[in-house]
Amino acid sequence: MARRNPKLARGKRPLPFRIWLGRLLGSPIRNLVLGGLFVFIICVAATCGYLAAGWSLSDALYMVVITIYTVGYDEVRTISTPFLRANTMMLIVLGCTGMIFLTGALVQFITITQFQQLFGTRRMKHDIDQLDGHVIVCGFGRIGYTLAQELSAGQMPFIILERSERRFAEIRDLGYLCLQADATDEHTLQQAGIERARVLATVLPDDAANVFITLSARSLNPGLEIIARGEVASTERKLIQAGANRVVMPANIGAERMAQMILFPESEQFLQGSERMRAFQNQLLRLGLNVLTHPVAAESRCVGLSLAQTESAGAGSFFIVGLERPDEQSISRPPPDTVLQAGDGVVLVSRDGHAQVIASIFSSPHGTI
Repeated sequence: MARRNPKLARGKRPLPFRIWLGRLLGSPIRNLVLGGLFVFIICVAATCGYLAAGWSLSDALYMVVITIYTVGYDEVRTISTPFLRANTMMLIVLGCTGMIFLTGALVQFITITQFQQLFGTRRMKHDIDQLDGHVIVCGFGRIGYTLAQELSAGQMPFIILERSERRFAEIRDLGYLCLQADATDEHTLQQAGIERARVLATVLPDDAANVFITLSARSLNPGLEIIARGEVASTERKLIQAGANRVVMPANIGAERMAQMILFPESEQFLQGSERMRAFQNQLLRLGLNVLTHPVAAESRCVGLSLAQTESAGAGSFFIVGLERPDEQSISRPPPDTVLQAGDGVVLVSRDGHAQVIASIFSSPHGTI
């Protein structure tokens, strides 16, 4: 005879009354809803009772209101019949009890909300003070939301600065550290621990605000790595002059990624197709490394050179881990003596800050390496 699983057996038992009561009383919002519903039902039942006795609707409602709120006014009409007395007694006992419960639930809700805000703010301030080598994200729009998801997946400590109350509430619901303040204010950056931060990413849709934040951040922490978002091409130079290490143009990046998906679909599928690969990329980012696919232009300097020669030209700024050729399958870990051809797509692992070196090798006019 098969033995019953004790865990399953325990799981099917009904909850003890004290646990059920504790759960019921532990939710202020639930208490408000239940209390309001109970009082509403009692009021409707009492009103219907007075209407059944021949009272007008206004007299019935008035009697119900002054009774449940214990105002103490005289009776609207004489309570002479046993039915009216029973109806009024029911209204006094149940209605007043319901109002007491509803008032207590309202006080509980207000008190708990205030305590949560107070202790939540203190806890958040303590957590922010403990941050070191973290990332500061300015703005929580579409880019900021995606950036926060990636940083969280990569287990990188970060804090978000957002002045919108609606977005601030959304950030807190997601469990991210955040400050509801203006990122253009230097005091806000100091509150976010900019002196201890490793990276600041300003991703606001306003280029002027990004320039101002970059200037402020650079003055507060000269060694900080700053990544700034730019919407207009002319803003890139201003952001670099303001102190940004790198400028990200979302429109350009989107176009480049689409082109890579069209030109080198297998490489892009390899890089983005699995959660394991995404986790590996996140680990590389924490080490200051990037994985990308770069096309080999017809006039580039590396055409006709082997992979080993091309990597030597980069002086350690990148190494090639994959190769894809038009109308051919991608080559994983290609031999060092493989010769690059125009139209090839190379999968690179590069260090931060070497984008110009990579572009000069794979995209610049033909010359001496």
